[in-house]
Amino acid sequence: MPMIIDEELLLSSGAEPVRYKVNDIIFKEGDVPKYYFQIKTGTVKINNYHEDGREIIHSIPFDGHCLVESSLFIDKDYPVNAVAMTACEIIKLDKVKFLALIGSSPDLLSKLYTYTAERMYYRHVMLNNISAPDPGTKVKRVMECLKSYNQYTSKYSYQFPFTRQQLASLTGLCVETVIRVVKKMEKEEMVRIENGKIFY
Repeated sequence: MPMIIDEELLLSSGAEPVRYKVNDIIFKEGDVPKYYFQIKTGTVKINNYHEDGREIIHSIPFDGHCLVESSLFIDKDYPVNAVAMTACEIIKLDKVKFLALIGSSPDLLSKLYTYTAERMYYRHVMLNNISAPDPGTKVKRVMECLKSYNQYTSKYSYQFPFTRQQLASLTGLCVETVIRVVKKMEKEEMVRIENGKIFY
């Protein structure tokens, strides 16, 4: 997707590109939001870890997306972590400079608000999906939601980009349950499996 805020505009406002390796922490729960982060390349997971070690993945932003930018507008710490899932290059702009940039451009603020609103829409859809009591329904609805978000329509056209473990973290299920559900979906020809990859 195109960048939310033009890269050159961010750089001319004082932003700097930062590289992250797989599993690098970009920010963690409890940190004070000090920067606007926008992904140039790569994929990030927004998550929490529970006391028992379980991971809950809230969203998986990628190229062009920004990271929990809404936290820059309130005086509260981050409620989540942002962790690099792949090697990433992320453009990082100081909060004060970001707010000045947004304040000087109503068009930019409107664009950011539209992006945030769309993301919140899909977040609500996902929350509704994972509240389904049946594990098969949960997995199917999450796949449908992500396929729709990425604008794929035909059968088997969407390669689900996550591991079984990540799908478990997205749905709140254990990985063994996800594996059983996916095998059942394959048997019912709802998904196709090629080299361990799920096509929905």
